[in-house]
Amino acid sequence: MKRLTFLVLIVFGLIGVANAQEEKISNKFGMGFQLNQYQNDFGLGLNMTSPYFAHDKIAVRFRGNFMFNEHVKNNETTWTPYSNISLGLIGVAGKVCDFIRLYGEGGIISLFPSDEFSSEEFVFGGYGLFGFEFYMNSRSNYFIEIGGVGTGATADNITNEPIYSNGLLISTGFRIQF
Repeated sequence: MKRLTFLVLIVFGLIGVANAQEEKISNKFGMGFQLNQYQNDFGLGLNMTSPYFAHDKIAVRFRGNFMFNEHVKNNETTWTPYSNISLGLIGVAGKVCDFIRLYGEGGIISLFPSDEFSSEEFVFGGYGLFGFEFYMNSRSNYFIEIGGVGTGATADNITNEPIYSNGLLISTGFRIQF
């Protein structure tokens, strides 16, 4: 039974890949959802991507994330919510087998920290990443991104004033083009 289930999954996977290769990857307006990690802070958010221009090699992406800063409060670990927004420029590096798009992205980010861990109203910084979009069909994809974010943000209302939203950036999600 396990072998049959495995074989069926392989066949459906190959059919999906074959169909993805028959259709051209969409370069239209897109919207999506992501789960991410900025340094030690977990988050989830929404993104919007402009239509691609300049021979379908460049686009603009706007993101908004609801983040959680993990810290100690009253001798207990807690997650305190805060948010960020970013605006970036995407450059397409290439495509693999007409169903994987490779890209780089860089831009600006603004953090809106909670007064529970920071005295700052907002923090400004930059980010850069590499991404891979895996298309199931011409208009929908799963994506994986990895890069870095630099904001200089410190949680100055917490003992030892640790940094947050600095360093490694990891994001994954789902996007649809219209």
